Amino acid sequence: MRIEHRDTPSRNLARVRAHFFATGEAVGNSVPEIVLRSWQRCLTAGLSPDAKADDDIAAARGQLAAARDRNAHLLAHASGIMNHVHAQIRNSGSMVLLADATGMILSSVGDPDFVCRAGKVALAPGAGWGELRRGTNAIGTALNERSAVSVLGAQHYLSQNGFLTCTAAPIHDATGATVGVFDISGDCRSPQAHTLGLVRLSAQLIERRLFESAHHDAILIAFHPELTGLGGMGEGLMAVREDGRIVGLDAPACALLGVDRQRGVGSDFDLLFDTPLTDLLMRGSGASQCFVALTLRGGSRLYASLRTTGAASLRTPASARRTRAVPMPEGARSLASLSTGDANFGRAVDRALRVIDKPIPLLIQGESGVGKEMFAKAFHYSGMRAENPFVALNCAAIPESLIESELFGYVGGAFTGARKEGARGKILQADGGTLFLDEIGDMPLNLQARLLRVLQERCVVPLGGVQATPVDVSLVCATHQNLRNAVREGRFREDLYYRVNALTVTLPPLRERSDINALAQSMLDEACGGSGMRLSDEVSAFFASYAWPGNLRQLNNTIRVAVALCDDDDRVVRVDHLPEELLAPGALACGAADVNPVGSPLADLKTLAHSAIEQALAATGGNVSAAARMLGISRNTLYRKLDQAARRLQ
Repeated sequence: MRIEHRDTPSRNLARVRAHFFATGEAVGNSVPEIVLRSWQRCLTAGLSPDAKADDDIAAARGQLAAARDRNAHLLAHASGIMNHVHAQIRNSGSMVLLADATGMILSSVGDPDFVCRAGKVALAPGAGWGELRRGTNAIGTALNERSAVSVLGAQHYLSQNGFLTCTAAPIHDATGATVGVFDISGDCRSPQAHTLGLVRLSAQLIERRLFESAHHDAILIAFHPELTGLGGMGEGLMAVREDGRIVGLDAPACALLGVDRQRGVGSDFDLLFDTPLTDLLMRGSGASQCFVALTLRGGSRLYASLRTTGAASLRTPASARRTRAVPMPEGARSLASLSTGDANFGRAVDRALRVIDKPIPLLIQGESGVGKEMFAKAFHYSGMRAENPFVALNCAAIPESLIESELFGYVGGAFTGARKEGARGKILQADGGTLFLDEIGDMPLNLQARLLRVLQERCVVPLGGVQATPVDVSLVCATHQNLRNAVREGRFREDLYYRVNALTVTLPPLRERSDINALAQSMLDEACGGSGMRLSDEVSAFFASYAWPGNLRQLNNTIRVAVALCDDDDRVVRVDHLPEELLAPGALACGAADVNPVGSPLADLKTLAHSAIEQALAATGGNVSAAARMLGISRNTLYRKLDQAARRLQ
């Protein structure tokens, strides 16, 4: 009996491969057209299928750092997606790779066993996988074909790569230019049917991030013919300026509108839609699930929603963003109101006023307690963002392990102890308003890199997340350190330094200010509710000469303690109302002159007070009531001070 041997796919592929390399012609249909075209390109270029590619990874890695720098924007948006995809296919004997537009592998993550095998054919960061170097392969062929492709086993042009199964899709930026390739590679003996769809989806997610980042300051509109299509990968994204000029269209948007990107970008919104842009902004902004029907000029209908959270949303009509507004706190002060006469402080106020509502970061320098946060709040409440959030984070007051989650937020389950629902970080909380980073000089170096990326791309990705959210914040930073020295010492990134200090203002310490008594009186008015209390001449002289190591914070505490120690009918703050630590020996060593009207040294204020009481009693012939009126205190207070003086003499 005759036994018929049927060809297996691998045997059929081997026969087709042998025939092609012998004759240059393909037979049958066991090899996809996209792979055959690649074989033909490689054959025409003179590449031998038995060639051994240059696998000197050590030499290739010499160029890797420069390539990563050139593609930092792509890496920033792709790294989270790569890690997420690998988590889904872990232990499948595969790896996830990202290559640049030339085919050089920039980054990879994968199962250790397969990574080791892949390394033997230089499937690793630093190696180039263009077609002319490695023959037909998913990365190089996807770049040449500008489309997703799978290359299975012996479909690879070079025989040494026959153990691989690779699937890749090109990544395009907001202009449609190819900027990289997303690839999943594994063992050819265990191909996965879902890999091509997963690779395409991952590339689309990266492209969406790049589009949103490129148009962070525009109005982003998502649309789809079906209401259920909004929020999915099939929706189109359009970036529009306030004047209606379209500045960006992603690939799905071009397909849905039936226009190519070159013709669509630069046209007016009203040329495509019957629905005015202002109607969309008025009706569609603010609510997370608010959909608006748009009518195309041809009569067909699309459903749209606003996806912008950037600067453009701040310039849309007030009714379109009222859900983002927060009430200004009672007692909020403007920058101009902080200036009480000191020339140096007034100069800082004037410089800051000139950059309000401009995309210029502000850096506030000064000693601890000089009022950096108060200055930052006043800066915020003096501009167009006053009704939006002011969010502060003290980088020195939070443990290093918590700063990242506090700043960037996290998705549910991102780490042990994380809340199920996740948390919005300070950056997203400040969206549309002002983010104040106090003591930024104490931020850990690894977080400085993440913060720099957010400031450059105006997008934030929470811990454990993959979706980048566009964010618009006015950045104000503060530090008591010399950041230039910190840069020289390697404690602060130089690139971040030049990003945060576009305008630097230095607040003078209280001991150098000429308006101390005006400040003290203002604090006194606030502490006593505007009841008309004042500082005595002795206290005013003391305040003007004291060193104030705690600056405004110490002055404010001093005023509050003094008010608490005053009797109900006291209208003048006197020496004995001051905290004892201010009166301790040596506390006033700041070069003050003698300013006591009765001739005693300023350094002994208790003696000064006692002398004033004695003079008042002598002038009134011992009449306690008259002496109290002369001193501006109650009779009970005078009796109490006399009793204190008597106890000191015992």
